[in-house]
Amino acid sequence: MSVLEARDIVYAYGKGDAVLNGVSLRVESGERVALSAPSGTGKTTLARVLAGYLAPDAGEVLVDGEPLPKRGACPVQMIWQHPEAAVDPRMRLGRTLSEAGDADPSLVSGLGIRSEWMDRYPHELSGGELQRFCIARALTADPRFLIADEMSTMLDALTQAQIWRFLVSEVDRRGIGLVFVSHSPALTERIATRIVEL
Repeated sequence: MSVLEARDIVYAYGKGDAVLNGVSLRVESGERVALSAPSGTGKTTLARVLAGYLAPDAGEVLVDGEPLPKRGACPVQMIWQHPEAAVDPRMRLGRTLSEAGDADPSLVSGLGIRSEWMDRYPHELSGGELQRFCIARALTADPRFLIADEMSTMLDALTQAQIWRFLVSEVDRRGIGLVFVSHSPALTERIATRIVEL
């Protein structure tokens, strides 16, 4: 069993007040934890700290007692709200995916990714199609934990349902811990095994 821990995290943007002030969190393999808080109170900031995209001003993030690696594949992968901002616009999507590792064909087909998309650039796909690539890339990196920040907010209801159904079955099958942010109470209630109030 793996454990993701945030210990006494403090983070402020510039010289402003701390957005996160002494936040601690513990997530175990197989848990699906929803972060709940009013808008503007640090959910996205905490998600980025957990995935190593932001370095906290104080406190630490540990996976199985070890700090996140400075280079190489991170055991915590993040799926962003805006997929177009998470990929290189000049790189074909097949290459974007292959840089994370060898994608399992069942993963690609399970997410509804078509083979002809591999030769396309990000701007040639819709937001929903691109988000499927971002999820595939995150899972191909063989993470122990996934952070999903409003990953389906920009998508239509059918695509949302398909993507979440696949992701939940995949993290359950692999025993991956999931931390997610969603403004949908119905989605949170359906997916979360635990809700953490910030």
